[in-house]
Amino acid sequence: MSLVLPDCLVTTGWLGENLANPDLRVFDCSVTLVPAGAGMRPESGRPAWEQGHIPGSGFADLLDDLSDKTQPLPIMMPPAAQFAAAMGRYGVGPASAVVLYDSGPHTWATRVWWMLRAMGFANAAVLDGGLKKWKAEGRALSTEPCRYPAAHFEPRPQECVLVGKDHVCRLYDQPQVRLINALSADEHAGRVSRTARPGRIPGSGNVPAGSLLDPATGAFLPLEQLREKFEAQGALDGRNVITYCGGGIAATCAAFTLVRLGVPDVAVYDGSLTEWSRDESLPMETG
Repeated sequence: MSLVLPDCLVTTGWLGENLANPDLRVFDCSVTLVPAGAGMRPESGRPAWEQGHIPGSGFADLLDDLSDKTQPLPIMMPPAAQFAAAMGRYGVGPASAVVLYDSGPHTWATRVWWMLRAMGFANAAVLDGGLKKWKAEGRALSTEPCRYPAAHFEPRPQECVLVGKDHVCRLYDQPQVRLINALSADEHAGRVSRTARPGRIPGSGNVPAGSLLDPATGAFLPLEQLREKFEAQGALDGRNVITYCGGGIAATCAAFTLVRLGVPDVAVYDGSLTEWSRDESLPMETG
């Protein structure tokens, strides 16, 4: 019988006990943001993975294998065939259980988790606390290359999991929909901006992705505390929820948490404010 994950969020203890399971696939999804002019430039986390990673784990390359290079926006969901080919090379097949982690605030790991969800793959989880917690607990690291054998990944694209600008334009001001911005409070208010225009999509609530984590451990806060944050922003009152951020990364951390809270209909706006703010015909709200 193949390995079935206990939840979409697994502990370092669980992972340590199951690392030797032949059906388990573990991937570091890290991307590093480095200063570039007035903004930030993403760089692959592969060099850091090569210097030390969770034993047996592979590297999921968001900037290359898992991005649509034909799009003008960075790190967009690739076509199903490209995504499936990458996952097959990584060794992810129908019997696989996938655990994802990163070296930062979970957002890169939740991005890959959400992409797997968009392709109909359900047996995946995020490592609570990621590499930070794994290392803080003194657990083993390795520099050995990944040895997962190639597999066949069958994509089953799911509608309204990752959505585009046209979808958001149709729905953002409808009463049955609640938008949640996962950027910081300053970015939400327009006091700080890394996009073409400052502010937010009108009517949005704000739950910063960084506020979902315990700053000391890097792990997610208890579910009841997370519930309070989203409840206060009207995301748990039965409406369909669309999360967004600057470029569709932090938004997946909010969406992942909403799934854990039992919200049945959650979508991520893939292009997020990078796309929305460039279109002068679309409204932005500040304050």
